[in-house]
Amino acid sequence: MAVQTERGIPLSALNPKFLHTNSTSHTWPFSAIAELIDNAYDPDVSAKQFWIDKTAIKGHDCLTFMDNGAGMDYDKMHKMLSFGFSDKETINGHVPVGLYGNGFKSGSMRLGKDAIVFSKNGESMCVGLLSQTYLQEIQAENVIVPIVSFKRNGQSFRPEPQHTASLQDILHFSLFQTEDELLSELSAINAHYTTESTGTRIIIWNLRKTSSDKSEFDFESDRYDIQIPSEVYESEKEKYKQPCRLLQSSPESDFSLRAYCSILYLKPKMQIIIRGQKVKTQLISKSLAHIVKDKYKPNFLNKESIPITFGYNTKSKEHYGVMMYHKNRLIKAYERVGCQNRANGRGVGVIAVIECNFLKPTHNKQDFDYTEEYRRTMNVLGVKLEEYWKAIRHKRGVPNAVLMEDMPKRPDQTWVQCDDCLKWRKLPDGIDTNKLPEKWFCRLNPDPQFRQCEKPEEAEDSEDENSNCLKEYKLQWKPG
Repeated sequence: MAVQTERGIPLSALNPKFLHTNSTSHTWPFSAIAELIDNAYDPDVSAKQFWIDKTAIKGHDCLTFMDNGAGMDYDKMHKMLSFGFSDKETINGHVPVGLYGNGFKSGSMRLGKDAIVFSKNGESMCVGLLSQTYLQEIQAENVIVPIVSFKRNGQSFRPEPQHTASLQDILHFSLFQTEDELLSELSAINAHYTTESTGTRIIIWNLRKTSSDKSEFDFESDRYDIQIPSEVYESEKEKYKQPCRLLQSSPESDFSLRAYCSILYLKPKMQIIIRGQKVKTQLISKSLAHIVKDKYKPNFLNKESIPITFGYNTKSKEHYGVMMYHKNRLIKAYERVGCQNRANGRGVGVIAVIECNFLKPTHNKQDFDYTEEYRRTMNVLGVKLEEYWKAIRHKRGVPNAVLMEDMPKRPDQTWVQCDDCLKWRKLPDGIDTNKLPEKWFCRLNPDPQFRQCEKPEEAEDSEDENSNCLKEYKLQWKPG
């Protein structure tokens, strides 16, 4: 008999098979990991650090994720493990990435069949289980999520009696068979900070394998990275990326989690640590050479113009195109537009960076809805990028024999993030970031104006300074 409302109307049921079906929206495993990172980044959690690791628990290879954010109580964890709950709001200008209340479910179940969540929030600690194996073994007809809350009792924590059934199922069907084991995992959450630390720890096991029964991840080639093996990437590439990048070698961010995380946010506000080593995040719009700014004013928006940053990739001329962000989060990387789609070398090495908050991302946050607004935007980006390419080549006086993309380049500006306050600081020209200490702090800044964490970040370049740059270059460029 279907569960009904008080008026006798049937409630919709959620079949356990939906957990797998829902996860298939992530064709690429890194997009699933990004969902978990987003949850820690969002303002309701506002973590400063996020750890990703691989470990073995009782013979099972596991992926672990931990943040030092606000943590969750019982009600919040129940919403996290349920579908469609998203009450995230902008806090102090920090705009949430989450939209649909589906990210954890689709992301975790894409990575493995089973996930357990540990969270500490003040005086409360709780554990929740989202497990396809559990649902199969109990032959559940609906998705059931056991959650147990622990409350402080003197110097110890005790499970709340009303959660006895949940506790029994978690101990029977998870990797942890005793209360002490659960409490040990809860104690491990940011244990290197304080005993009252808050945060969340996620463990995922029964990791998904490819159709040829191979692991999707390579944990051996680089002990400080998680990679997609080359043979797996090549065999699954058509599924991993919506458009396949023809005539292009794959960017490192396609198969290296460390590289992908370094560009995941337009302006990173959280440190990501993969297997014990901090990711060197970058301000993508400030890491280019020959930077020029332009604006796009869509006629379908009654808003101010949208800034676009153009420049040359200083690391690899093979990786170029548009970096498209939405609410600070990367949606599409190295998307070739306009002249870059022709096999004639036009626009090689050129990158455009734009934050498209006026477009709507798809559920897996790896593409935008293919609307008329999206098509117009891509057409405009193609035109403007070609104008930049022509203008810069002419402006720099590059002879035809020497291609701009083949010339050595270094970023126009050098920015570094403080490991304490996480603010970005602009360094004087000539400083080699590769020679900076592993941990850098505001007090090391050569500029005395920004040598304290309390000082605000430097303002963005003046719009007035940059708004006419491309126009001026275009006036100097004459088709030849």
